[in-house]
Amino acid sequence: MNQSGCVGHARCNNVAPALYPLDNNGYIASNGLSVPIGQERLATRGARACPERVIEVRDTSDEHR
Repeated sequence: MNQSGCVGHARCNNVAPALYPLDNNGYIASNGLSVPIGQERLATRGARACPERVIEVRDTSDEHR
């Protein structure tokens, strides 16, 4: 997630507020997170909702094996 690229549209938060919390100014409050099992689709939908395309969802399950 490129937090500095967030311009505050908050569309990610509208789709998945628990995954994409906002700070007091309406910008994404995280620069990276682990998506809970079963929430991958929701995370992807939130990322796709971002008009600035600053959110990327990656499968890192193979990295931990």
